[in-house]
Amino acid sequence: MTFMAKPKVAHPELPRNALGLTRRDYEGSNSTLCAGCGHDSITASIVEACWANALQPQNLVKLSGIGCSSKTTAYFVSGAHGFNSVHGRMPSVATGANAANRKLHYIGVSGDGDTLSIGLGQFIHAIRRNLNMVYIIENNGVYGLTKGQFSASADVGTKAKKGEVNSQPPIDPVQLALTLGASFVARSFSGDKAQLVPLIQAAMHHQGFALIDVLSPCVTFNDHEGSTRSYAYSREHYHEAVHTDFVAPAGQISVSYAAGEALPVTLHDGSCVMLRKVDASFDATNRGTALARIRERLRDNEYLTGLLHVSDSQAEFHDLNRTPDEALNQIPYAQLNPGSAALAKVLARFR
Repeated sequence: MTFMAKPKVAHPELPRNALGLTRRDYEGSNSTLCAGCGHDSITASIVEACWANALQPQNLVKLSGIGCSSKTTAYFVSGAHGFNSVHGRMPSVATGANAANRKLHYIGVSGDGDTLSIGLGQFIHAIRRNLNMVYIIENNGVYGLTKGQFSASADVGTKAKKGEVNSQPPIDPVQLALTLGASFVARSFSGDKAQLVPLIQAAMHHQGFALIDVLSPCVTFNDHEGSTRSYAYSREHYHEAVHTDFVAPAGQISVSYAAGEALPVTLHDGSCVMLRKVDASFDATNRGTALARIRERLRDNEYLTGLLHVSDSQAEFHDLNRTPDEALNQIPYAQLNPGSAALAKVLARFR
């Protein structure tokens, strides 16, 4: 896939951060996602958070798997290191990179399919190891690159593009992360930039695994069965010289609501989700209380948003494994490879 770089032209009076950089310095290629996709709103929030945190672009590592969400890493901080892994395998690549150089900042962007289906095992072990990274799930409930099948996060009763109704209960990454002992757990909505940006900023400062599950509307799969103007009908009745798609532009969905309030949000396909923002009395340090409140709200078909749990008492990946402070590529080869005599001593312990 070809990505088109944005022109590096910035107004001289754009605000600058502590490093003297503007927001333009944290942008990437032009997005190739559908117009109105919630994922682009998330990209804008990541750009804003990196700029506000005055992060050196060359000190960031951005990783992804496969899916619409995994294209996001091309759209922010073009000066960063990046790796687009195979489907569901982003956490293991992040683990290897983090083990080799703990001095860098790591942001992984994944989708609900990439994380909760083929990548579920890797996701679980990244949490178990308390890997020092920000893990953002762009959660839209469908496989967007393979024409809108239900993902593992699809709600019971939701209707697919072709009319099927999902009857399987969803996997909730927030509840899963809490029960596995994740030390930073949050949920937000792609259109709520006022909430999402500070969550990303806080996650980047957290020592350990920081999960942010972001509900992100898909604009493509909102046509209906039986329409003579639907994509499926057109393909069945017309011979295509070149296979193409057209996705009608749609406006990005943005919201604003106060702490403790609930807000219904109508998505592009006419369905509705209910968001409820945590209030000042919510105790994010109590894992049991957080899990109970999330489940209580879900029983009323509401998604609780905000910082849901945070803990600084858990040992981070490098503390657990007693790794050196230096990056592995900075350690002399003789120290990394002490020779056959040292290997013989190690092997002798297992005889």
